[in-house]
Amino acid sequence: MKLRLGLPKGSLQEKTFQLFKKAGYHIAVNSRSYYPSVNDPELEILLMRAQEIPRYVHQGVLDAGLSGLDWILENEADVIEVTDLVYSKQSARPVRLVLAVANDSNIQKVQDLQGKRIAAELVNVTRRYLAQHGVTANVEYSYGATEVKVPNLVDAIADLTETGSSLRANSLRIIATILESNTKLHANRAAWADAWKREKLQNLAVLLTGALRAEAMVGLKMNVPGDRLDEVRSVLPAMKHPTVSQLFNSDWVAIETILNEQQVRDLIPVLKRAGAQDIIEYPLNKVIP
Repeated sequence: MKLRLGLPKGSLQEKTFQLFKKAGYHIAVNSRSYYPSVNDPELEILLMRAQEIPRYVHQGVLDAGLSGLDWILENEADVIEVTDLVYSKQSARPVRLVLAVANDSNIQKVQDLQGKRIAAELVNVTRRYLAQHGVTANVEYSYGATEVKVPNLVDAIADLTETGSSLRANSLRIIATILESNTKLHANRAAWADAWKREKLQNLAVLLTGALRAEAMVGLKMNVPGDRLDEVRSVLPAMKHPTVSQLFNSDWVAIETILNEQQVRDLIPVLKRAGAQDIIEYPLNKVIP
């Protein structure tokens, strides 16, 4: 038995491979291959454009794949959404599909796009959004460099953005957000109905979400004198409760906890002043609640 899995080639490939590695799957591929090797004989991986993966999952060519909600909707793919994996090539947050125009354009709202020309990679999603707002426009497919087409070639664009920096750099402003999108592990309905493949996908989802959750967290260990324990515990956050264990033949204790990485920078000096010593910070591979 094998699960045939489509993974995105291109901008998301490196981030996806890193996530799988933290989940325990080591993927290796040379620059010319679309069939990577993986240290799980029950997985068969194919690399392809994220834009195409939902279509092949829908058709049953792939059992499952990783692609964004935007491309699932663009392909009108009838698939099972197994789990959300909120990551992108630059950050750990969703991307937005937005409508943008030139800074000096007189277009202020969606209705002002009536009869206008719009460049978009997600043509179907954009047309459906405009139709929901009673707008008929000429939406044409963009093969790339979408931001530079305004205003000389088109009146507006529908483009994906994480931070908006590229839009600002090209003197564009956003007039509406069509949707927010993130990567989803999604499955073919027939594959999901197969008990072995469904369990394999559920296991994969647990490991990938655990690895993704761990990216924002770290572990802390420290030694604390027994008479300073309450003081240290009072300033120490934890996922649930910190682990406290007695050091052998000593009135000192060892404390271990898991917490958000963003808290650590400011917390360590506070712990030191509260009496903690021998503080160790370490990364995590997976956090499974």
